[in-house]
Amino acid sequence: MNTIPPIDLTRHQEPIRAEIEEAMRRVFASGAYIGGAQVNAFEEDFARYIGTEHCVSCNSGTDALVLSLRALGIGVGDEVIVTSFSFIATSEAIVLSGAKPVFVDIAAQSFSLDPEQLVAAITSKTRAILPVHLFGSPAAMTQIMAIAEDYNLYVIEDCAQSTGGQWRGKKLGSMGTAGCFSFFPTKNLGACGDGGAITTNNAQLAAKARALKAHGSYERYRHESTGINSRLDALQAAILQIKLRFLDRWNCQRQDVAAHYRNLLVNYPGIELPASKPEPVWNQYTIRVKQGSESRAKLREKLAEQGVGSMVYYPIPLHLQPTYLQDGYIPPSLPQSELAAQEVLSLPMFPGLTEAEQVQVAKALYAGLTTLGN
Repeated sequence: MNTIPPIDLTRHQEPIRAEIEEAMRRVFASGAYIGGAQVNAFEEDFARYIGTEHCVSCNSGTDALVLSLRALGIGVGDEVIVTSFSFIATSEAIVLSGAKPVFVDIAAQSFSLDPEQLVAAITSKTRAILPVHLFGSPAAMTQIMAIAEDYNLYVIEDCAQSTGGQWRGKKLGSMGTAGCFSFFPTKNLGACGDGGAITTNNAQLAAKARALKAHGSYERYRHESTGINSRLDALQAAILQIKLRFLDRWNCQRQDVAAHYRNLLVNYPGIELPASKPEPVWNQYTIRVKQGSESRAKLREKLAEQGVGSMVYYPIPLHLQPTYLQDGYIPPSLPQSELAAQEVLSLPMFPGLTEAEQVQVAKALYAGLTTLGN
């Protein structure tokens, strides 16, 4: 029986392995392992690809969010509106900046922040909106940007799972005040270790973030503020610069995989398929199991018995995470986020996943659903 993992990081990289290894040898020979020409070259290429004037690399997507918030002067006493259905890093960055996350629900037909609920969440303390392009699917940026403009708010795009994605012809990460990217190995553009970046057209934000990531220093040994150490290694920059050339091809392969899944699964009872418009770049292919978390757990067991790996992103929405359920905090009622947490199930998704393997996934899924009575 063929075993299919939720993600395979080797298949799409194997054809360019020799090129990556040669780039790594050049970095080793250079002796320049932190910063320098290699990092600068990647930043220039990535800014050009996203369509912004500036790119500030850093050591993770989490730091990209923290640095962006701090560079905009967002801190104690401020509020940032954010979706509750995301990885903890999204709200964690707001807390680490000193601000307060204000959670809003996702739209019923998507996994993205519901723009219809934004205005009601805005207060005199609100400084920014932080939409998440979750699973590679874009948030409703036209509405979000219009509301931000009306209320003079910053927009910080969390693009961790959506590198290369677009909204109405514009790259994600180019529309807000800042775009924040993760290069964790499982992302659409993944390094061989940690990495992140900020994209922006705001020169002041870029300069401030660049100083903050280097201990608050604009010039060596002179520190204007308390910063952090958040640098992208030259080795990772070299790898990312090569991979960037193949990103659109890999994203097209992901879209082909998603289209084949839809053809295979469209009539399956008991599940709901993810929306395919506007066209995601499919960091994850996430269905909903309509009978809830207990049935989902049983279904995952049945899939595993057939050699099919799966993942749950995410079983607990942010507003119900234990770290926030203290000091008298009363969580809001966010029914769509809570429902999604009970239903979501991500199937294998990666460039190089074969149609035969997808058929195996589909058969295993059908068999599992049948045992659940669907």
